[in-house]
Amino acid sequence: MRRFRSQPASSRASLLALVLLFVLLPLSARYWLGWSNGFGYASDLAIGSLLVLLLHNRPPWLGLPVMLAWGALLFGNAELVTAVGRMPEPSDLKYLGDPQFVSHSTQGGGLAHPGLALALGLGVLTCILFVRRHSAPLPRYWYALPALLLAGHAASQHWSPSEAEQWKQFNLPHKLLAEALSHGQLALEERLSGDEPESPPDIAGLTRLDLDGSRLLPEGKARNVLIVTLEGIPGAYIAGSRQAIRSSYAENLMPRLSQWAERGMNTPDYVLHAHQTIRGLYAMLCGDYDKLGGGTPKGVEMLNNELRNRQCLPAQLSEQGFSTHFLQGAGLRFMAKDRIMPHIGFDKTLGREWFRNEPYLDFPWGMDDKSYFEGALGYVERLRKQKKPWMLTLLTVGTHQPYSAPDDYLARYPSARQAAIGYLDDAVGDFLDGLEKRGVLEDTLVIVTSDESHGIEDVRLASAWGFNLVLAPEQAQLPALKRGTYGHVDLTASVLDYFGFDVPGNLSGRSLFRDYAHGREIISYTNGLLRLHDGKGSLVECDFQQVCRRYASEGFIADRARYLGRFRGRQARLVSQRAALLDQSLTSGQIGQRYQFADRERIRLREAFGNDWADNLIGAQYLELPQGTRTRVDLKIRALKLDKAGATLLLKTKEFDRDVTELVPELPKLAPGKTLELNFGFDNLVTRKAFSFHLLGQGRGAIEITEFSVVTEPLLPDDMLKLEKAQENALAR
Repeated sequence: MRRFRSQPASSRASLLALVLLFVLLPLSARYWLGWSNGFGYASDLAIGSLLVLLLHNRPPWLGLPVMLAWGALLFGNAELVTAVGRMPEPSDLKYLGDPQFVSHSTQGGGLAHPGLALALGLGVLTCILFVRRHSAPLPRYWYALPALLLAGHAASQHWSPSEAEQWKQFNLPHKLLAEALSHGQLALEERLSGDEPESPPDIAGLTRLDLDGSRLLPEGKARNVLIVTLEGIPGAYIAGSRQAIRSSYAENLMPRLSQWAERGMNTPDYVLHAHQTIRGLYAMLCGDYDKLGGGTPKGVEMLNNELRNRQCLPAQLSEQGFSTHFLQGAGLRFMAKDRIMPHIGFDKTLGREWFRNEPYLDFPWGMDDKSYFEGALGYVERLRKQKKPWMLTLLTVGTHQPYSAPDDYLARYPSARQAAIGYLDDAVGDFLDGLEKRGVLEDTLVIVTSDESHGIEDVRLASAWGFNLVLAPEQAQLPALKRGTYGHVDLTASVLDYFGFDVPGNLSGRSLFRDYAHGREIISYTNGLLRLHDGKGSLVECDFQQVCRRYASEGFIADRARYLGRFRGRQARLVSQRAALLDQSLTSGQIGQRYQFADRERIRLREAFGNDWADNLIGAQYLELPQGTRTRVDLKIRALKLDKAGATLLLKTKEFDRDVTELVPELPKLAPGKTLELNFGFDNLVTRKAFSFHLLGQGRGAIEITEFSVVTEPLLPDDMLKLEKAQENALAR
């Protein structure tokens, strides 16, 4: 150590430059990003110190690529976490150097963290200027530091696992290393154990329609059904739910909705099964789990199914003589709701274009919540004038990023997100007050819930914690707190059971209007974690390393749970296999699929290209294109009353909300009175997940999309071999 300290200043400067880039910058960035966590700091220090030791006294040509890759990994990780709430996967690494990757939100804005990019760039530059080859060797015992940190991190994860998000516990290189080692260990264990292929696991407990409980009510007295769906709101915002599970979360962001919850039947242990609005709506309205691991939403897959859609709630109520309506504050084309909602039985499906009242805010997604609910209240008044009973499903949008709130709310709250939630609370509070004044609650079953949860930092299971508030004419006969575990998959069966209607036998779930003497199985996949409750006091949670942890928990949602240990291997595979079987409820595992997204609606163009998401002209989002397939796209657009300048059209493709280039040819100009036709295709050597098409247009006038079909078919074996060989040759060059 004495010899090291006596080295010249240039040697110390070389070491300090490496420490700055690989240790100090990651630790500082973690604190600055709000990701402070003991596991995360240990991960940064372990990987950073290891790279310092490996690169110290090495040739500059060897160190520079590592430095650049390190900067790209750290920055890309921060950008993706900010954009879509997940860390990059190995298949994403090729995009980290792509400037289009750094979109910080689904709105396609610029860099979310330009300061981090600048700091990393300066760190790399400092290393280039000061790192020297001929520096003093470091003491050998220094190499024990990263080894001890990595071993301590792994041991602590084993004996006392953290429930924080992945990016708070791991830096990206450590996460990728842990995942690779985990997969390798699993493969070795399977080979040594000699396990034979197993029969498919039993999922009957998850798919069962259970109406064996005792009824809370005789046949319901309500004439109508109103389902109010609030964008992204977790159950933790309802005071009664927090109190029921003794939650440590204390912020009271929705006091007015909490007061309404005290007047109705509130279900504290209410599970959301997935992220994304279209998946939440499918589970609510069709009594089935959507894809638990991502992939093409089942609502889109259902467009090819002419039987299962008839068993969804709107179709069932329509058969019983109800008029059925869907009204949201955003445009309908995003996520193909313009086609999915009519397909599952809504007589009228309306979006942003229906509203005639002036919005209070300029919001890119559509109507702000106050103006939306004012319009919705007018819609309810119109429905009450008709003779038929009605079902109306509402969907807000104001609490979607970027959050929408007036200046006076922004001044009262520390963040735009909290201000938007407060604004929504007042808007929905006024709406429910308006329903009561007009007598709607006397003859209408009202259910208030959310499509998904935007989560809450450091609140256990917040990403899967939903809420369900029931307001019924027979409120005095219903409990204030509904005990038991329920979820979105139960909503369709519950409404049909309330009215005493027959419930189709292939729906899943229980009825909120019954009491059950025993627990039930229920599953969820949010924030990268697959969670399964067995209904017998045990919750299993499986992570990206295919490591499952078991907790003693009476219900699904709980503020804390006793850790019982972890498992992997065959038991862990059975959990993921059950989720995979649920994913196949509509397609039975078939690869070939054809989707038609054209609706032949007259579309008025903007004079300039708009937002990739809110102004998308077609609804082909979040598709899964399986490995070993070819995707073919057929597009036909007809000009309607365009001026002489015509229209300029742009078709983009994205994967996990980032642009994917070179798949789509450039669209020619659309001249007045003409029709544009385009056919193209691309191969999928690896699975493309969360794949989206975005069609944008600018011009004066209108167009009609008469064809937008996406067909995915298996590649022939010879074609697959040719494609793999071509890619190998490209990599070799």
